[in-house]
Amino acid sequence: MRSMIFAVACALALGGCVPMAMFASGSGPGYSGLRADWGTYVSSKGVNALCLSPKMRLAIWEFEGHFGKKVVMNSGYRDGRHNSAAGGADNSYHTKCMAADFYIPGVPKQQLIAFAMRNNAVGGLGCYPGRPFIHVDVRDRPRGYQRPVTFSGC
Repeated sequence: MRSMIFAVACALALGGCVPMAMFASGSGPGYSGLRADWGTYVSSKGVNALCLSPKMRLAIWEFEGHFGKKVVMNSGYRDGRHNSAAGGADNSYHTKCMAADFYIPGVPKQQLIAFAMRNNAVGGLGCYPGRPFIHVDVRDRPRGYQRPVTFSGC
């Protein structure tokens, strides 16, 4: 009970995203066979969901709270070798614990993109045509940007 009160108080101070994320569902056929890693569903055992910056964790909670369903991460933190093997940029935000590639079962990718475009926590957005997930990172937006920096098909 005490941790629930803390989470709600913390969420109120952070804009109200956490209470809704607490009620996000991780059930249904889209979650069958998936495992949770540090409270986040992952698509395979090679996905590291532990190393996420607080700002990245809050961004994920905002998606979960908005859609009422848990995200499934395809990629989180990557060390340099893993990042190179995945074709990531040398200065990838994945290597800084500031990025995640994810989808939400049952939520069309276009809805995830639209939400990301109007979410102030999202600094970078990759859309990857032909892939079911989006890339979200929490870089600082360049001065004057009203939406995320976009790349890879957005």
